[in-house]
Amino acid sequence: MTRPDHVLAVLRRNPDLVTLAAGSFDFDLDRAEHVEEVRLASGAPLRAVAGDDTGGTYFICADGAVLYASSEGEAGLIGAGMDEALEILFGLPGWHDYTELDLAADDEALEAVFDRIEDEIRGSYGPELDADRSMLLSGLGLRELPRRELLHRLQESLLRTEPEFLLLNADEGCAYELLDRLRRPPLWQAVLAPGRTDLARMRADRTCWDTIAGDPARRATVLRAAQYDRQPGDLQLLRVLLRQEADHGPTEELRLAAVLVALHGETEDHTLLCSLRESDLDSHFLLGGFPASARALTQWAAGFDESNYGQDPHDEHHLTWTALARRQGRTELARAALIRMLDDTGPRDGALLGSLANELKLLGDLGQAIRAHRLHASLQDDADKRGSALVDLAAL
Repeated sequence: MTRPDHVLAVLRRNPDLVTLAAGSFDFDLDRAEHVEEVRLASGAPLRAVAGDDTGGTYFICADGAVLYASSEGEAGLIGAGMDEALEILFGLPGWHDYTELDLAADDEALEAVFDRIEDEIRGSYGPELDADRSMLLSGLGLRELPRRELLHRLQESLLRTEPEFLLLNADEGCAYELLDRLRRPPLWQAVLAPGRTDLARMRADRTCWDTIAGDPARRATVLRAAQYDRQPGDLQLLRVLLRQEADHGPTEELRLAAVLVALHGETEDHTLLCSLRESDLDSHFLLGGFPASARALTQWAAGFDESNYGQDPHDEHHLTWTALARRQGRTELARAALIRMLDDTGPRDGALLGSLANELKLLGDLGQAIRAHRLHASLQDDADKRGSALVDLAAL
């Protein structure tokens, strides 16, 4: 892959190619100024290099990837580098209409769409589209690839937009919408994946138990994996996870581990959990309603399980997964999800705004935490609560 500055330098040195690019292919080097100030949520650098006649702008990111932002508040990654992006833009003129085409469609159906849109472009800009494309690609040293392959590359890039390339309005901090409506896996799937891997390892090899259980983030994630994939033979490894979590105080993971162990209904675990519950007042509260008899252990655990956990990750609150992502060190994954949640909050979401502000603060994104706290304070009707919220805002 060539450097982005190289292919752009070649383009700038050839006025005829610049004119061709700005015509049928709507890649205009003289429009390299976006309609508003924008930045990446990650804080990584961003540089505008071209635009189109709708007010959209092409940006180069720090790693060379090319991000397109429309004037209507949508954005998406369109290429891993400028050479790939230009191969797509010149090979698929009118590419905006292709972002959601079904790649599973047969060649005849796709070619019909491509031909229809290119015929419309010929009608507007002239019949020389194919000759102009060949001249541009050869003049810039780029490849002329099959249109199906270009479509695949375009959609593959669009799916990579988040979390690393989430674009924000620089003044308000709100996120741009995605440029496409392609299906993406849910957040929980990405966050839970390493826990599922670790759970499989623990089931297959006892020698890794201490390593996995001794890491707070891995321990929390594998406990969530065990919550959604329960097997009778897991009791011993669950006990190891429980004992390790108990050394770190009364946490939500401690209660989850206690419930998963207690569901097995073993008398010795009743004794263990009694000891943990009596170790301090917070643990006593955390395991509220704990039965005096081992015979009621399974019933107690089932009640807690039904009201707090369950076995479908779709039912878990998004904040569970953003917190795990943060603990795993996946900062941009957590940040993108939290910003999307913040953008979607309304007047009835006062409690959620407080939680979002706290999570964003823990993530180190004070700007977004301030935005959440400001909204939270504005929703407080009680004077004391509003004053407290404003104190928190001032502290940030």
